[in-house]
Amino acid sequence: MARRRVPQQAEFVALELGAPSHLGGVIGRADGIVHFTAHGLPGEMVRARVFSAQGGFRRAEVEEILDGRSADRVPAVCPYFGRCGGCAWLHARYAAQLALKSTILRDQLARIGGFDAPPIRPMIGGARALGYRNQVRVSVRRDRTLGFARAMTHAVMTIERCHLVVPAIQERLAALQGHVHRDAHQVVIRHSERTGQTLVAPALPEAGVETGQPFLEDEILGRRFRIGPHAFFQVHTAPATRALPDGVVPSGRPTTGDWSQADVLAMLVLDRLDAGPGDVLLDCYSGVGVFAALAAPQVSRVVGIEYAASAVADARANCADLSNVQFLQGKAEEVIREAGGGFDVAIVDPARVGCARSVVDALLESRASRLVYVSCDPATLARDLRLLVDGGFTLRDIQPLDMFPQTHHIECVATLRR
Repeated sequence: MARRRVPQQAEFVALELGAPSHLGGVIGRADGIVHFTAHGLPGEMVRARVFSAQGGFRRAEVEEILDGRSADRVPAVCPYFGRCGGCAWLHARYAAQLALKSTILRDQLARIGGFDAPPIRPMIGGARALGYRNQVRVSVRRDRTLGFARAMTHAVMTIERCHLVVPAIQERLAALQGHVHRDAHQVVIRHSERTGQTLVAPALPEAGVETGQPFLEDEILGRRFRIGPHAFFQVHTAPATRALPDGVVPSGRPTTGDWSQADVLAMLVLDRLDAGPGDVLLDCYSGVGVFAALAAPQVSRVVGIEYAASAVADARANCADLSNVQFLQGKAEEVIREAGGGFDVAIVDPARVGCARSVVDALLESRASRLVYVSCDPATLARDLRLLVDGGFTLRDIQPLDMFPQTHHIECVATLRR
């Protein structure tokens, strides 16, 4: 791979922006070279500054809109937008963000997975477009202030306010500024609006607020879960009263309620499982046991697989009242053989790298007839779906939902049968 090059002098280029990019920008071309352009929108003619070149493409950012200003463009509410690396679409109307993400998903499935007409449902927007994140990881600067990574760099910039976090985290960030010992390199802050609990790690004796909690509890679909400082947990658990579209809420539940986006994700997974009392469920990449705990009453047995030992400890605590759930600790590609192939239904919820090939092979060799794939990266989802479909599964549908408004990340629940 070619070494990243930053132009020695400012280099500008005129671009007509086209399709959105999975990297969070919009694609423009000049002299046959692809420019992944941040802060633009499709259809705009812009003057862009090139800030890096790598391989056969360049990265750029909009300096000026020359013509065709998009009707979807709105003023960014955050003064750090463009400098902070957290948000990609803060300059676009929220409805437009959902459309852009849907376009990206369809493109990735076609280009990487070879799915010409994938069965994609309309994207479900977030419970909140701002003020939704229940967790943040910030870096400690030399002046003991807390900050976020500057866009496209490893530099850390102090930020007084982040518009994505829930208010309680913003208050804790403000209280900690300047009061964190410089030996602490990073600080994790979690807060649950449902339980009111806050966690700050590591312990910071000089902070002036309570820190060092071993875990907090949050809720999904009315069940409480213990979450350690570094365990993965869905960031969008902040609730909002809303009506959900047809096909999301299982029969017997009201279609209007105080639902978080994590509630919606869990409902989708449970509904798509179509599991019954005689089924054995494999929960691969099981984290702190959310899906295992919620699905356990529907099935005869659940086997969860998770690599992180701390997450397995949380999962076992979270499922202590469930006698039909067990967890195996280790890399999924190594431990899945221990679980055997005797499961009828499976959930896979891997990190952005997707499933290891050996996990896909084990699923294909198992007797599982129903598979629900939860993905946070359309590219690896497309790759793995192609392997599963070529191996005998049928792709029933893909339900995208926006777990991360304002960012380029896309969550999907894919349903497969054979």
